[in-house]
Amino acid sequence: QVQLVESGGGLVQAGGSLRLSCAASGRTFSSVAMGWFRQAPGKEREFVAGTNWSGGVTNYADSVKGRFTISRELAKNTVYLQMNSLKPEDTAVYYCAARTYGLASRASEYAYWGQGTQVTVSS
Repeated sequence: QVQLVESGGGLVQAGGSLRLSCAASGRTFSSVAMGWFRQAPGKEREFVAGTNWSGGVTNYADSVKGRFTISRELAKNTVYLQMNSLKPEDTAVYYCAARTYGLASRASEYAYWGQGTQVTVSS
């Protein structure tokens, strides 16, 4: 089992930045791949970014490439999502997720989820 708790969401103006954090506990953090997803009202949950167990391999949705950065700090059992140049279309609930195998970009491939944190970008 892996327990995940997100934090760092909030309200920001377009062009601003936020950093989301996801603290993990339970199963050895270093053995799981991590991902960030988001879900806007009336839309399906979509992949944002992912990282393998070490943080050495990452991938991103095209919509956030060059603006968002995923990283993880093994010593703190924490994964981060640095979000820069935010746009109103980035407004959503952001979820942290974990899986016990390699990097993946489909929500169905992740077994563990946090409760989500709201990010609102005003124009």
